[in-house]
Amino acid sequence: MRGATLAKWALCAVATGLTATACGGGGGSSAGVVSASWGDPQNPLEPANTNEVQGGKVLEMLFRGLKRYNPKTGAAENVIADRIETTDSRHFTVTLKDGWTFSNGEKVTARSFVDAWNYGALLTHEQKNAPFFQYIDGFAKVHPNSGSPTAKTLSGLVVKDDKTFTVTLNQKFSSWPDTLGYSAFMPLPRAFYKDHSGWLRKPVGNGPYRVDSYEKGSVLRMRKWGKYPGSDPARNSGIDLRVYTDNNTAYTDLQAGNLDLVDDVPASQLKSVKSDLGSRYINQPAGIIQTLTFPMYDKAWGAPGKEKVRRGLSMAIDRAQITREIFQRTRTPATDWTSPVLGADGGYKAGLCGEACVFNPGRARQLIKQGGGLPGGHMTVTYNADTGSHKDWIDALCNSINTSLGSDNACTGAPVGTFGDFRNKIAAKRMSGPFRAGWQMDYPLIQNFLQPLYYTNGSANDGKFSNHGFDTLVDKANAQTDTGQAVATFQDAEKVLAAQMPSIPLWYQNGSGGYSERISNVSLNPFSVPVYNEIKVN
Repeated sequence: MRGATLAKWALCAVATGLTATACGGGGGSSAGVVSASWGDPQNPLEPANTNEVQGGKVLEMLFRGLKRYNPKTGAAENVIADRIETTDSRHFTVTLKDGWTFSNGEKVTARSFVDAWNYGALLTHEQKNAPFFQYIDGFAKVHPNSGSPTAKTLSGLVVKDDKTFTVTLNQKFSSWPDTLGYSAFMPLPRAFYKDHSGWLRKPVGNGPYRVDSYEKGSVLRMRKWGKYPGSDPARNSGIDLRVYTDNNTAYTDLQAGNLDLVDDVPASQLKSVKSDLGSRYINQPAGIIQTLTFPMYDKAWGAPGKEKVRRGLSMAIDRAQITREIFQRTRTPATDWTSPVLGADGGYKAGLCGEACVFNPGRARQLIKQGGGLPGGHMTVTYNADTGSHKDWIDALCNSINTSLGSDNACTGAPVGTFGDFRNKIAAKRMSGPFRAGWQMDYPLIQNFLQPLYYTNGSANDGKFSNHGFDTLVDKANAQTDTGQAVATFQDAEKVLAAQMPSIPLWYQNGSGGYSERISNVSLNPFSVPVYNEIKVN
């Protein structure tokens, strides 16, 4: 997502912290309503246009799709889909369950999905998640690489009746049904098209919550939808998502009783969080990886031979020390580009990064010299400064690189004021050196950690890496009907990343959070997002 991402891609971009007074009316919450820290999303809250964590939190409460990822195991389970059938991993028939409606009373039908997917795929709608529809027949016509669309709808989508539609892919993709829990594939009501601007101000979905009000930059109020037809209704009266631009402020508000839930404990608080919160502190593995991504479009970093510099920098980083001292073991040094949460069946395999992810200052100096040295003799690591979590580890990372290279100023941090500005610079390809990145999985498959981020023109390929061998292996893996063979081929693609190092895997991230005595039954899902609908107000 995401990822994001999750992978959506701006993961771990949790922006936090206005004062409690600025967060929707001060401390405390309405009866039965949970107050939680939040960051304003980068994009409007459209399913096909939300590819970062903050917006993804809202869509998880507002929508239900064909499938949902189990909040404990991450397994893709049918929700609105009664069944998704295929005989060849290319032609699928989707049959819906009865009884589903949107909160405005409109029925959820096959057309609710097909129209939403067509809208998301069409180039002129400029939806960030359009590449998620690329495997459906006709995508090249509605979303060409250059020029204008020659079609407005995907030829691979056909509505048969209110409960049935068919999907034809442009290649075999055996695990395609398991991608359908991602927010890009959510259904949309007619109101989305009839009054788009009005819908954006107050989105209408079919999930356990409805939007009550949205004051951008301050608070989004979600309230329980009493007629929700699903089996996982809200167990509270609602959620107030309060915008914070400093997660230290959010944590202070939690301690003071002005906030019920934070899902990003600041690094500076990790040493004391257990004594502060006791059993109300959550620390669990999540499908998240942090990386340093290189601007491969900049010849200083992306020219042939510079892979030696990139690999050398990876070997100059003492991951074990940083995760131990800065993150208090809430991170684990990464040895590949996925996450242990996937397990072996999902595609995780320790050590695929090889020696490039092993701390070795001597070898680091040697490789960087062979690659022509750091561009200009110095590098900056860009990050968003609107959360206290990033500066500490960026400084530690640069200190590690400087020590390894025997220089006081080989590496320095380069803060950008807000997450939005940071993402805008990345999107405009205005990075002149490596930048912090993170990926929160959209769905628990190795494909989601590789294709969006490193495939040519991938939806979250912020560094603009392009490698024909990598692309070919990804295509081959997607086409295989045997899951084991597909996973092995994706892992071969990871070996290309190990050789080229378009990004440096840093560490796998745990989900962390804390909550007040006012609430209970709090947990994080494998994406590190609170399972809001399960929270109880005591």
